[in-house]
Amino acid sequence: MQFTEAQISQWLADFLWPLMRIGAMLTAAPIFSTRQILVRFRMLMAVLITLVVQPVLPASPVVPVFSADALLIAVQQVAIGASLGFLMQMTFNALVYGGQVMAYSMGLGFANMMDPTNGVNVPVVAQFWLILAMLAFLLTNGHLILISAIVDTFYVVPVAADGITRAGLWELLSWASRMFAAGLVMALPIIVSLLLVNIGMGVVARAAPQLNILVIGFPITLMMGFILIWVTLPQVMTNFGNLVTETFAFSSTVLSAR
Repeated sequence: MQFTEAQISQWLADFLWPLMRIGAMLTAAPIFSTRQILVRFRMLMAVLITLVVQPVLPASPVVPVFSADALLIAVQQVAIGASLGFLMQMTFNALVYGGQVMAYSMGLGFANMMDPTNGVNVPVVAQFWLILAMLAFLLTNGHLILISAIVDTFYVVPVAADGITRAGLWELLSWASRMFAAGLVMALPIIVSLLLVNIGMGVVARAAPQLNILVIGFPITLMMGFILIWVTLPQVMTNFGNLVTETFAFSSTVLSAR
């Protein structure tokens, strides 16, 4: 059995370019990019996914390895994969932002714990939301949908030297404002409710100056905060699911705008 140089070059191109795009997505996407997952395991996962999906992908262009076109193609593949992972990362960070705002409102801003995703300290309430969101994401096969989305990008944006445009990069950066808006919407009912509780405490302190409002105010605010977390948790998870769906739709729009 003999193989020509053109066949070997085509096989390498069909494997190398999808591997770079899928590997970049796994490096930037939530859950896959956590510190608990070893880099070697992440690389092995990227290789296995590439081997499985490579037969159904469009043929990749064959260019010399040491050329300007090959460098542009490599940059585009990494940019496309990292963009999809970055968008999903911002979706999960919306929960972290909303939890931080809510924790400061109920007086738990001092209670921090390590976030395994980003390696930084975040309030306990934000970490609670983040863990539930990760479990919901895995239970609804969100990780499989994410892998399916990166495979679909090969049909929307085939492997080529031109991929994401400047307008697409600007839209990706502007999506960061959506993260803050979504996080604030998730925490807004609790923030408003605790604000009304604090206003009531102020009225009580004004009507009965002999009460030590600093002593009784913190336990009441803390208790009301936990009750509101329990009451609003289904709505928060629903908003998170809608945000994930919106993120997938937005990523398809940005990547298809060539």
